[in-house]
Amino acid sequence: MKRGIDHLVLCVNDLEDCAAFYRQLGFTTTPRARHPWGTDNCLIQLAGSFIELLTVSRPALISAAEKTTFSFGAFNQQFLSRRQGMSMLVFESTDAAADREEFIARGLPIYDKFYFERQARLPDGRQVPVAFSLVFATDPRMPQAAFFCCQQHAPQYFWKAEYQSHANTVENILEVIMVAESPDAFSGFFAKLQEPDSVVIEGSGLSVHTPRGIIKMITPAEAVRRYGVADLSDFPNSPFFLGFSMQTHDLGLVAEYLSKNRIPHERFNRLIRLHPKNAFGVMVEFQG
Repeated sequence: MKRGIDHLVLCVNDLEDCAAFYRQLGFTTTPRARHPWGTDNCLIQLAGSFIELLTVSRPALISAAEKTTFSFGAFNQQFLSRRQGMSMLVFESTDAAADREEFIARGLPIYDKFYFERQARLPDGRQVPVAFSLVFATDPRMPQAAFFCCQQHAPQYFWKAEYQSHANTVENILEVIMVAESPDAFSGFFAKLQEPDSVVIEGSGLSVHTPRGIIKMITPAEAVRRYGVADLSDFPNSPFFLGFSMQTHDLGLVAEYLSKNRIPHERFNRLIRLHPKNAFGVMVEFQG
């Protein structure tokens, strides 16, 4: 089955600072929410996908991973012990149990299905329960990158037009950029997460075409050439998420927010780029 991008997990030390930063970029953020296992988040809801700003808030509640149990909290806690940045890529799901069975049949390293509930605050201030079923899939060659499918059980409470409206006119996630020494070595993994015809080898890199957004995996040399990221020393030697790009209807408006708030950036013809050192460890692009 082909699965569109559901959301990105951006793991940071200070959630309030990060949420304020994204508001300076012209985004609307949801109120802070709390997971039962020791992490907190704020969301940036887009048109059918979202960005999850995440931090470890109560380390004592985080449980260790077990052989068949993936620990969301422990993974992100370990990630933060090394750096800030994008730690996870999530795909949409309408049936997490069926996704898990498909992954098992395809030989992916998977874990027990995980269900949880949390409280969400609506724009009118009411607190309501939202619930999710998650199915994690990992590759031992990518210890700093995790993937999972997310099925929502109360989408009527989750998605709200007030949270999806952004002053910078951003609506969609276009691309997620990963970096690896040998991208083609991971074509089989992505073909199992999606479908074989979703994966396209492009020179030294690869692209994974999903129903909502594209994943691109490129070499470190290509990352330097294409994105001007001259210093990769803060990133791991294993494959990692470098950043992501979004579509905006008004690139000039994005530039105004960046200039007004003195956020360092580069501007090209139809593109604005923030480098990881200026954006909590992740490269952020706006495409007009």
